[in-house]
Amino acid sequence: FRSKFRFIWTAPPGFGARRLWLAFTALSAFSVFRTIFSNFIKRRFKESASDSSVPLQSPPPTAWISPESVADAVSPGGRAEERKQDIVTENDLAHLLHLLEGKDGEMEWQRMMERTTSNMSYQAWRQEPVSGPAIYRSRTVFEDATPEVVRDFFWDDEFRPKWDTMLAYFKTLDECPCTGSMIVHWIRKFPFFCSDRDYIIGRRIWEDGKTYYCVTKGVPYPGLPKRDKPRRVELYFSSWIIRPVESRKGDGQLSACEVTLVHYEDMGIPKDVAKLGVRHGMWGAVKKLHSGMRAYQSARKTDTSLSKCALMARMTTKISCDENISSPCRVLREDENDQSTGIIKRKNDNSLNWKWIAIAGTVALAFGLRSGVIGKALLVGAGQRIGRR
Repeated sequence: FRSKFRFIWTAPPGFGARRLWLAFTALSAFSVFRTIFSNFIKRRFKESASDSSVPLQSPPPTAWISPESVADAVSPGGRAEERKQDIVTENDLAHLLHLLEGKDGEMEWQRMMERTTSNMSYQAWRQEPVSGPAIYRSRTVFEDATPEVVRDFFWDDEFRPKWDTMLAYFKTLDECPCTGSMIVHWIRKFPFFCSDRDYIIGRRIWEDGKTYYCVTKGVPYPGLPKRDKPRRVELYFSSWIIRPVESRKGDGQLSACEVTLVHYEDMGIPKDVAKLGVRHGMWGAVKKLHSGMRAYQSARKTDTSLSKCALMARMTTKISCDENISSPCRVLREDENDQSTGIIKRKNDNSLNWKWIAIAGTVALAFGLRSGVIGKALLVGAGQRIGRR
């Protein structure tokens, strides 16, 4: 640190040289002070957060208890092996319902997008907690689709690489034929400036009639320890509710399928970059998912054989509204009311860190803007902005 200020007295002589040298030294000193101050603030924030904050992935304390949990408590020996595999529990389902209910009143869902095609409609919202990654919520309605096919489509890892180009590797690590719980290993491709991401995902499906509650989250797995590359994503929660709804045709038939998704994950990149990449690549990803679902739907009509993952999707845990304090039914009714009355509000997002815009442009391209005019304009504008600063 002292050596940087020693440059002041050893600046070379000459017209304009001393002024340039002093400016460079002042900039270096500012950088040092900013780094020290930033580290101090981060350390204080972590100390306070560890004392008062609650992890985002922790389910709420008001989770209901299913009859299966009571049976396990009565005869733990008979289900010891099953509970060993039961890595996704009723608490995780309650966490999904808790996020959809949004009763805390601390955050409001910000509307991000609303698009409609001839046989699909899509809406997306976002929440931004004080700490942790952004939480995304979407509602997709597929015309002329059944909940069973859509459920199998999301679970079928063997078919996923045909439409999800980011999935580079998948493997089933463990499964429980009693509850349908699974542990799968994913490796996803990321842009060139980032290493690929490594996921250990636990997942399970609950069923209430024709409604399916599909819960997936990041879980530990001692048999596959973390490595430097690919980088492990530990904070991961992606869950959805699938149910039949009335078609937009107005014929009164439940021939459409609604998918309500809640998703968040900590990918290990700056929050502003992740938000910008998701915002610009969201619709492209949705169109890929939609085309993949239609291809899967067509394949199921001609090929009656099912993959192992699709067969596991049929091993669900039965629930009912009466047995579980009617939480799932209440959430669905409130969700419909929110969407019909349009009470979700916008928020201005002025906290964008412009020094990450150049990288964010690349993220946006990686998520779908590969050759569009918007992507080029984004990169050019970012370069001009950084040049002026």
